[in-house]
Amino acid sequence: MRVAMAQISSGDDPAANLSTVVAGIRDAAAQGADLVVFPEAAMCRFGVPLKPIAQPIDGPWADAVVAAAVESGITAVAGMFTPADDGRVYNTLLIAQPDGTRVGYDKLHLYDAFGFQESRTVAPGTTPVTFDVGGTTVGVATCYDVRFPGLFSGLARLGADVIVVPTSWGAGPGKRHQWEVLVTARALDSTSFVVGVGQAVPADPDVADSGAPTGIGHSQITDPFGTVVAAYDESVKLDVHELDLALVEKARKQLAVLANEIHLPTALTPHRIDTENPDGRA
Repeated sequence: MRVAMAQISSGDDPAANLSTVVAGIRDAAAQGADLVVFPEAAMCRFGVPLKPIAQPIDGPWADAVVAAAVESGITAVAGMFTPADDGRVYNTLLIAQPDGTRVGYDKLHLYDAFGFQESRTVAPGTTPVTFDVGGTTVGVATCYDVRFPGLFSGLARLGADVIVVPTSWGAGPGKRHQWEVLVTARALDSTSFVVGVGQAVPADPDVADSGAPTGIGHSQITDPFGTVVAAYDESVKLDVHELDLALVEKARKQLAVLANEIHLPTALTPHRIDTENPDGRA
């Protein structure tokens, strides 16, 4: 499978961002990609009101992305925002297929961390999503989802050999290191390729320093054995990478964590050692 990572920097104008996404789809297709992955919040960056720009998944913004995917004969994944019934929005990944079909994944785990409260304006999703690219099952996760290994092993059990993770990672001490470790760890957890595609660092330093998670770049592909296949710097970049899917089957035989995993009950009674009598003898 040939996968393009489109590390873009979204602004606050959905129309301008749409032009960037459509151009990226055409560029990726021209380079022979089967799948192009854009970041979370490709429709509009964080740090501005999201409800006014949210559109349904069959609205004009998504329609244009789907039309570009059809025109170019490629599958595209891009982050957008869709309306939720409670007045908030969903943080949605649009999956646009070359046959004109579309699927949405609403982010399960909301970024209520490091002083940011995504749940204030964003409603959580409820359902994992996979899709097909040329006979290969691909799973999806969004940004903060990468900190939850159960989602990734669950997607692998649903058949995913590749898991894409569009993100708009927050800046801060140690955050780049955490991102790189987490993408690699989730690949090992699921014995899948993990394709983490981030927002580039914004050109406007005031946006980059705003405290909103507007991106740090450093998109990364890790293979099922934990080897980094591709890693970008912080700048805007689109490139195409060949994934050797035979490594997935090999890893699942040699590094059989999915087969060997013990599913613990949700409520455990821990065995506590008596420190005064650690051997348990009278």
